[in-house]
Amino acid sequence: MAFKSRNLFDPEKQFKISRSGVEQFLNCPRCFYLDKKIGLKQPQGFPFNLNSAVDELLKNEFDEYRKIQKPHPYMKGLNKNIVPFEHEDLDKWRQNFVGVQYEDNELNIKFTGAVDDVWIDLDTEEIIVVDYKSTSKKDEVTIDADWQISYRRQMDFYQWLLRKNNFKVSDIGYFVYCNGIKEKKNFDNILEFKVSVLPYTGNTDWIETTLQEIKKTLLEDNLPDEDSSCDLCDYFGSREGI
Repeated sequence: MAFKSRNLFDPEKQFKISRSGVEQFLNCPRCFYLDKKIGLKQPQGFPFNLNSAVDELLKNEFDEYRKIQKPHPYMKGLNKNIVPFEHEDLDKWRQNFVGVQYEDNELNIKFTGAVDDVWIDLDTEEIIVVDYKSTSKKDEVTIDADWQISYRRQMDFYQWLLRKNNFKVSDIGYFVYCNGIKEKKNFDNILEFKVSVLPYTGNTDWIETTLQEIKKTLLEDNLPDEDSSCDLCDYFGSREGI
């Protein structure tokens, strides 16, 4: 079983936690502790290269409308005066391991999260967090399923980060959800999508308390209790008796 020696929690130094690290803690404090403090590497998931390709194409397309400060056609059905937000730090905000950053001096932790896109409502001057998602299924896409709680918390966290950077942020964010169409006779080297823009009203009330719990957990000398519903707990326990 592999262990890492870098980027481990040290109470004497500022620690960096990404949005995905916060989600890891919410899913299982024990696995979070093993990763961030003990250095036990988690098995890596499979790369979703097609999803990444869709994300990149959407970014490129929205950037063309950003240059001319005009609404993308996907925005027109929202009945709002919205255009892509132009900001000098947008490329940093989108970059993995950089993202939007906020340093909490009390917790001595820097929190980060890489956004997909940011729009702006020209009437309210509020910026809008936007996240790209892609899938392929027969049913209409939604953002309400229980398993999509991580998507919703992702949006919450990005809104919180931008507010901590003194931006006026709309409570309403949008998921640009691309659903690959499988019901075609021929492929013809073309994958077509039905695109839905789904509004979501963010809720950041859970964040501050969670971040305090994260710091408290990292300062503990003992492992958090095992979660019987966590597959990784079962995996690590079966491999090493942790």
